[in-house]
Amino acid sequence: MTLNPTAPHPSSRRRRVAVPALLAALALTAACSNSSDSSGGGGGAAATLTGDCAKYQPYAGHSGTTVTMFASILSPESDHLEKSWAEFAKCTGIRISYEGSNDFESQLPVRVAGGNTPDFAIIPQPGLLAQMVKSGKVVKPPDGTVANQDKWSPVWKTYGSVNGTFYAAPMSANMKSLVWYSPRAFKAAGYEVPKTWADLTALSDRIAKAGGAKPWCGGIASGTATGWPATDWLEEVVLGTYGGEVYDQWVGHQVKFSDPKITTAMKTVADWMQNPAWVNGGYGDVKSIATTTFQDAGAPVLTGKCAMLQQASFYEAQWPKGTKVGPDGDVFAFHLPAVNPSIPNPVEGGGEFLAAFSSRPEVQAVQNYLSSADWASSRVKTATGWVSANQGVDKSLYTDPIDQLSAAALTDPAATFRFDGSDLMPAAVGAGQEWKSLTAWFAEGQSIQKTAADIDAAWPQ
Repeated sequence: MTLNPTAPHPSSRRRRVAVPALLAALALTAACSNSSDSSGGGGGAAATLTGDCAKYQPYAGHSGTTVTMFASILSPESDHLEKSWAEFAKCTGIRISYEGSNDFESQLPVRVAGGNTPDFAIIPQPGLLAQMVKSGKVVKPPDGTVANQDKWSPVWKTYGSVNGTFYAAPMSANMKSLVWYSPRAFKAAGYEVPKTWADLTALSDRIAKAGGAKPWCGGIASGTATGWPATDWLEEVVLGTYGGEVYDQWVGHQVKFSDPKITTAMKTVADWMQNPAWVNGGYGDVKSIATTTFQDAGAPVLTGKCAMLQQASFYEAQWPKGTKVGPDGDVFAFHLPAVNPSIPNPVEGGGEFLAAFSSRPEVQAVQNYLSSADWASSRVKTATGWVSANQGVDKSLYTDPIDQLSAAALTDPAATFRFDGSDLMPAAVGAGQEWKSLTAWFAEGQSIQKTAADIDAAWPQ
């Protein structure tokens, strides 16, 4: 999830342009049609779309309607998201009214319980999806959306399912097992990209002893979602130390947080991201990680105050405009090595899923489009920093080196791939107590034992 609390609220911008945007969409729909739409807002025969709009014919017949969408995606990523469906909206006449919120995870359940339910929610946590399904408000997707899942690896459909029933189509995939760095700074200092965890530790020590830059910078502040980057650090270490089987048992709470395996992994994280000699370059001490936003965390890489940042592929959208991303650029990324070299290519990934709370025809038309390879290809072409695991997307569309790196890792059949653990856990834990407890672990120096015990105690019985 890419959040930007300093950006203007997307819904406020749209409210100011709602009427002109709708009129423009209707005008373009008419220009692309050779017959008028007599549906009056969704019923009756669909217009015949021509020209550039002809490809949207399967979704026609609902001109003049509006669907609402709620998510955690804010500017700049939300700008790209809205652009990706702009032609669809203009050609079909279906207006997609998008709202992003930094408080999405806490606000969605409140809205659903209070009857202020959006037509769609883009949900990045399968645990939160399960919570919404339990409310009885999520509707099963139409046949077209179900058919589109044949373009995804079967495991992705399971992440969008609850108790074996499919509810939410995957939209995006992201590679979380990355370390951002400055190739130019590395070259100037004579540093090499580490291939093993031992190499990474040795490099961190070398940078720390050289003085000046700290080896690592980081930030876990993210509004009501504060703490989520720390869950990624722990997940990377658990997966890279013990492999997929233990990881799965941990996510399912057969292995508890207080288990020696997990507390050992927490000690590894502490030696890495709570080491005062190694962090928090450009911002302060270990405690400053809890108050530094994840969006701002990487800025010191560009100023030479820190050398590395562990963050996902979607972090590319946070670098300032004009930053050159590439092997010889201002910034690039390498694959975070496994803690245990016997674990083959550990890859932690995340994703987002589109859940519907309405079965109106225009809602189903949008749902079918946003689950298609055509939309995924449109989103890839809109801007860099976004990857889909939809196999119908032509890989040549990925022109950005980070996207290419991520797509290769996410589709590597030899990789030890697992979905973001906190996103798979029950929402009360993965999007609640774990965020809170790991934040206290960084901000207050809370012990590993208490942190683990508090998270275990929050697990639903």
